[in-house]
Amino acid sequence: MSWIDQWPWTLVILACLTLGLAPFLPEPHIVEKLRMLAQGTLHKPLDIFDLLFHALPWIIALIKLARLVS
Repeated sequence: MSWIDQWPWTLVILACLTLGLAPFLPEPHIVEKLRMLAQGTLHKPLDIFDLLFHALPWIIALIKLARLVS
C-alpha cells in the first residue's frame, strides 16, 4: 500500500470534498446512500456502486491516516 503514501494529502482532501460529497444539493450522495444502507433499502446494484464510488476518496483518506498514525 505504499502507493497510497505517495499521494499528496491535498489531492486526497480535494477528492473527498468534490467526488466524496458530490452532488452538494439537495444532499450529498454519500449521505443518501449511507442512510439507505442503515435503513436496509440499499438493494439496487447501481446504488451499491454509487455508494462505493462516492466512499472511495474517504476510504483512501482513512487508510492514509491510519498508515500515518501507526
